Formats: sequence, structure tokens, C-alpha cells
Amino acid sequence: MAWWQFRLATDSRQLDDLETAFFVCGALSISLIDAEDQPILEPAPGEMPIWDNVIMVGLFSGDESEIGLSRALSIALKQPVEPSQMERLEDQAWERAWMADFKPMNFGGKLWVVPSYAEPPEPDAVNLRLDPGLAFGSGTHNTTALCLRWLAETDLQGKTVVDFGCGSGVLAVAALLLGAKQAIGTDIDPQAITASQDNAEANNVAEHLALYLPEKMPETQAEVVIANILFEPLRQLRDVLIGYAAPGANVVLSGVLESQSEDLKAHYAPVLDDIQLVIDGDWCMLSGFRRSPL
Repeated sequence: MAWWQFRLATDSRQLDDLETAFFVCGALSISLIDAEDQPILEPAPGEMPIWDNVIMVGLFSGDESEIGLSRALSIALKQPVEPSQMERLEDQAWERAWMADFKPMNFGGKLWVVPSYAEPPEPDAVNLRLDPGLAFGSGTHNTTALCLRWLAETDLQGKTVVDFGCGSGVLAVAALLLGAKQAIGTDIDPQAITASQDNAEANNVAEHLALYLPEKMPETQAEVVIANILFEPLRQLRDVLIGYAAPGANVVLSGVLESQSEDLKAHYAPVLDDIQLVIDGDWCMLSGFRRSPL
């Protein structure tokens, strides 16, 4: 079986009309792609922002002829359709197509994140088995990579680690594989809790990982608190995060744009000592030690 893929560049003001035209012509699905690399970060609750300029991609049945579909789209869209906008997609094992892009990744020298279908490049290293999933966190994004490097370069032996906003559980599982005695993960998304549990079981550390929705989190005083979320929740949740850290504990905050880092540093300066910033591309990680006494 095959499909036709049709791509149309437009601006966000026309989306409703164009979506109707696509479906009139028999679109099986429609997706939107940013046409100009315009970032949309931290929308307010209830907001659903869209890029100013987008590429609308429609998937159509391959049973249609290219000429017939092009004519139908030209009429519905009231503009000519160019051959370059049409692409024939042959059937393939779509659920395995991502494998070509997700390969073993090294962090801090001794930690590898290795997909389940690949052989570890260094069998004697610390190898974390993880496949990309719906929950955030596979190591490919700068914010996660910064945290994984920090974990790999830190002595975690016998420590308790809180992974706040655990996503896939990659940071909690990595901490356990690197010697932590216990990890506690929390996330607002139940799907993240499930993904973290699955990944802990795949790496044989599930018995040392406790997972909670935020409202169920127990009181704890951990030696390491790590949060890979975003600037605004990191700012708002300062006292909550610090509350999980024992005096002198490592506190690691990621998911922050470099342009936001000084503001976050100033916000945490009253509660953290020896604050350090590490930059990776446009992103930044902040780390320090919980001040004692507060």
C-alpha cells in the first residue's frame, strides 16, 4: 500500500479554511510543521499557540491518481498545485522507522544510553537501555544531555536522588545504574509514571525506584534533587524543590534557556551555595548546594 503526501506552506490565519479543503479532498490525516524555526516556549495554561508560518501536510490514499488528486486540491484550494508539493510514500514498517535516527549516546565518558535493538558500544560501561517513547526524555535534547553528563560525572554511591518531572525516568534510572541507592520520581503526567516504571524494569532497577504523582509525594530529604522541566515551573516551585533536598544536597535544574539563566540564578541565590551554570547550545543547566540553614 502507498500514500500521497501533499505539503502546503501558509500562514496561521488560513489554517481553518485550508484544513477544510484538505478533508474535502479526502485527507486521511493533517499535521502542521513550523516553517521558520519559530520557538514556542512555556504557553500559559489553556493556550494552544501556533507558529505564524506553517507547512500543512496532508496524507491521502495512494489509490488516487496523482493527476486526479492534484486537480481536486487545485479546485478546493483555489490555486495551482505544483508537482514538487506531491510525494508518493511507499509502505514500510513505520513503527521501526525511527531506529535509523536513534543510536547509542555517550554522556560523561562512562554512561551510555542504548536503544534496545542496538549493541552497547562499550559492554563494560554503564549502559542504560531506553527507546524513545511518548514521555519526554531520551537523552537527545540538550536539557536531558546536560543532566545525564552531570550524573555521570558525580559520585552518587549510596545517595537518594529525587527526579522531579521524571518524564521517561531516564535520569532516575541513570542515577541508580551509576550507584545511587534509591531514586524517587514524580511527574504530573500518569503516562510518565508508567514509562518510568517500564524503563526501570527494563534496566533491572525497579525495586529501587519509587514513583508518585506530585500530590502523593512523600516528605523526603535527598542528597540529590534534579529537575529537568522549564524556567517558569522551576521558578514557581523553588521552595518545593528545595524542600526535598537535605542540607548541603546537590540541586540540579535544567530546561532553562541561556537567556533565562541569570534570572533563575538570582531567584535561587538565597537558597543555594556555589551556583554553577553550564551551557549547551541555547540551553543551560544550573547546579548548586542547598544552603544550610535556610
